[in-house]
Amino acid sequence: QVHLVQSGGGSVQPGGSLRLSCSASGINFRLFVMNWYRQASGKERELVASITGNGGNRTYVDSVKDRFTISRDNVWNKVYLQMNSLKPEDTAIYYCNVKYRGSMYWGQGTQVTVSS
Repeated sequence: QVHLVQSGGGSVQPGGSLRLSCSASGINFRLFVMNWYRQASGKERELVASITGNGGNRTYVDSVKDRFTISRDNVWNKVYLQMNSLKPEDTAIYYCNVKYRGSMYWGQGTQVTVSS
């Protein structure tokens, strides 16, 4: 069974940094694209960043380019989201995600709040 367990997040002032982590089990991790999504209050969930299995290709939503970095560790089966220069509009619940055998699996969600 696929399990995604997240850690990190919290509250930070604008311009600050946070790192999210997600540990995966139940899949051959290195074979799968891993994603980070976020959902702000009253808004739809949006894809923030993706990384291919070998880490060779990373994509980002325009609003986080040059501020966020997705990475992965295929030894420890973890994916990370380093978030720098955070803005109030980054406030949301963040979810790690993998699509496995046609189904979407989600981490438990982590609140990120950016406020002065």
